[in-house]
Amino acid sequence: MRQKLTMGGKLNPSKVGLKLIALGSVSALTVGLLSTPMAANAAAVSTKLTKNKITLVIADETGFPLTDKLAAEFTKQYPNVKFKINRDSFANLTANAPRLMASNSAPDLIRLPTIGDAVKNKLLLNLDPYYDAYGWKTWSAAQLSGLRVNSKNVRGSGNLYQLGLGYSITGVFMNMNHAKTLGITSTPTSLAEFEAALVKAKAAGIIPIMAGDKDGVVNFAVQALINIYGDRQNLSDWIYNVPGAKYDTPGAIKGADKIREWADKGYFPEDINAVDYFTFITRFQNGEGLFSFNGNWEAANVQAKLGNNAKFFLFPPLNKGGKHVAMGAANSFSVPAKSKNKDAIVFFLNWIHTNAKARQITLDVTGATPGGDPKLALPKVAPGSLIEGGLKMAAQLSKDNGYIDFMANATAGIYANAIIPQSQLLVASKITGKEFVTAVQESYAKELGNK
Repeated sequence: MRQKLTMGGKLNPSKVGLKLIALGSVSALTVGLLSTPMAANAAAVSTKLTKNKITLVIADETGFPLTDKLAAEFTKQYPNVKFKINRDSFANLTANAPRLMASNSAPDLIRLPTIGDAVKNKLLLNLDPYYDAYGWKTWSAAQLSGLRVNSKNVRGSGNLYQLGLGYSITGVFMNMNHAKTLGITSTPTSLAEFEAALVKAKAAGIIPIMAGDKDGVVNFAVQALINIYGDRQNLSDWIYNVPGAKYDTPGAIKGADKIREWADKGYFPEDINAVDYFTFITRFQNGEGLFSFNGNWEAANVQAKLGNNAKFFLFPPLNKGGKHVAMGAANSFSVPAKSKNKDAIVFFLNWIHTNAKARQITLDVTGATPGGDPKLALPKVAPGSLIEGGLKMAAQLSKDNGYIDFMANATAGIYANAIIPQSQLLVASKITGKEFVTAVQESYAKELGNK
């Protein structure tokens, strides 16, 4: 989720989705080419950029600077192409995306963490013809799997309808100044060690977990716990809308109950429901809090503020030595079917994945891998930096097969309609884990028409 709030980017969870895979040793994940039907107009697409003066319109979320920087570099290389970037909050953009794409003034590219019924309603451009024309078969198929939708409107296979502008990973940032004060010398390797650190921080008057939930971002912590208590494949199926998959499971309840327990013990800021994403990351970067759940898109910012006094690590497994599970997703963008500059915008997308300067910008701004052909050289990264640490974390997740999408990407409305209001009640100690999970499942079922 963000993306501030997503997953991906610099803001919003969403992060920003797919059962990502890619960061670090993406080459190890490369699998055989998925069998996907080619669109009838495959011969009509062009991989040549027009020489005419054009303006490409991008609909993006607030606080996601990557598109600004990529657009500026692209225009520098191709002066005939200008950009207009319209921004809105993650929640508003997600909710309004169908209307924007259906309009006669549809953008050429839109940040779309949740596909919903967009494919079924024929609002998105099928990218398979470009997949063939550009030779994207050399890219990791696993990296693209969550960006595909099949004939039953289930993600994970079928035609390609999205690409990522960076591929994110989530974890926990740790303030090592506070850790030293508390006698903590290394990052936790189990849930028990993590909770022992929370106890020490609380006793010393240090906020154990700096978080904000005005816009639902405590969901990073909620899902981190559900990930280790529950079944990864079941939760992934639920996020991908696989028929029969359930959210209301014993593992999900345990995870949500643990968040309620942490709230009861005062491990979050007292004003957590009044704290938005920007405020909580600013407070952490200014020294408040021992831990903060977030993504690699904040690695460069944390590094700039805390320098070597910060660590970034994967949320530990339930037991020491266990496999890790963490949210990772493409900062996913789609081309509306009504785009007036289809060939040009896909040229831009291909350029982002293949151009050395564009790939470096993606890493520098998001802290995430730029994706593309795993044989391409990785962008430069400072040795020992949090960004380098994020790449190593991604390699570990690849080894553990522990990537999972963000719960917020399950449906177009689940984040605004259920996760935000219910998580606010949960961290305010007003509902139980069971009540949280039940409410999210009911909203999900209602939106998908299963109830």
